[in-house]
Amino acid sequence: MARRSLHLTVVLFAGLALVTGTAAAQDDSWKAPRTAFGHPDLQGVWANNNATPLQRPQALADREFLTDEEVATLQSHAEELFALDAGDAAFGDSVFTAALNAVQNFSSRDTATGNYNQFWMVERDWDNRTSLIVDPPDGRLPARTAAATMRAEVAAAKRQRHAIWTDDRSLGERCVSFGAPRLGAGYNSYYQLFQTPDHVVILMEMAHDARIIPLDGRPHLNDDVRQWLGDSRGYWDGDTLVVETRNYSPFANFMGAAEHLQITERFTRVSEDVLQYEVTASDPTTWERPWTAMIPLRSSPDAIYEYACHEGNIGMEGILAGARRMEAQEAAAAASR
Repeated sequence: MARRSLHLTVVLFAGLALVTGTAAAQDDSWKAPRTAFGHPDLQGVWANNNATPLQRPQALADREFLTDEEVATLQSHAEELFALDAGDAAFGDSVFTAALNAVQNFSSRDTATGNYNQFWMVERDWDNRTSLIVDPPDGRLPARTAAATMRAEVAAAKRQRHAIWTDDRSLGERCVSFGAPRLGAGYNSYYQLFQTPDHVVILMEMAHDARIIPLDGRPHLNDDVRQWLGDSRGYWDGDTLVVETRNYSPFANFMGAAEHLQITERFTRVSEDVLQYEVTASDPTTWERPWTAMIPLRSSPDAIYEYACHEGNIGMEGILAGARRMEAQEAAAAASR
């Protein structure tokens, strides 16, 4: 990925401190601009660089919001921790949790092979919320079903084995798909929206997937047609764009959910530079109840950068070569016993 600016910014404004399950507080006098065909204009590049974690940390179990002073303290510690850009890269929620736990030296989650350093990560936006999840009210993912727990255990055991062939590796490692929707922040987490009278296109920076979403009322694809990013249909609910997606491939993976997953996304432009993005996920085979997260996407002057993944599958060649080498070493060790 290309390097963007790296300072951490603090956003302490009442609009996000008053978030509810459906909408953020906003100036009622502000009206979203309109396209030439009369729809709210959502076009442009929108960034998810929120520091707020998806789930509320256990240490903040009874806190929906932090005070401005607490957020400033977290942001200050994060600035100090990642100031030199030389340490391990902090992906996703780890910026917030590292600051919350006041760690002195941040270590990558990938301790076996190393990771990017922080030089390559983007700045984060801080607000008063303690979780992106707004429902359930505790800010945590619902309990997993027994079937989902079993699937996760099987997948974890599989990851401990050597790669037999390419399809033993994840879709992301194989540069097939990183899925949709994507909720992670701070790493290729930019989106560009395009609109016509009867379609919306959501171009994701990650793997440059483009979701082409019809708005003309056509039915979903037949149930036997399955896609990596699902089958999406959109419509306008007042000034909110609603996108409903189903028909995911059984080989897709959204936080452990696949072919039974249904996603409802709501896009509402609440100010000149904020697009409120609400995602509701439902899969009775994965979670005991649906859940909803709200992410304030911010207008960005940056371009969507090309995501080259690993060109020529060099990474996959190395993964498989390493697996063959480990197998040979284990076979030689067994033969010498």
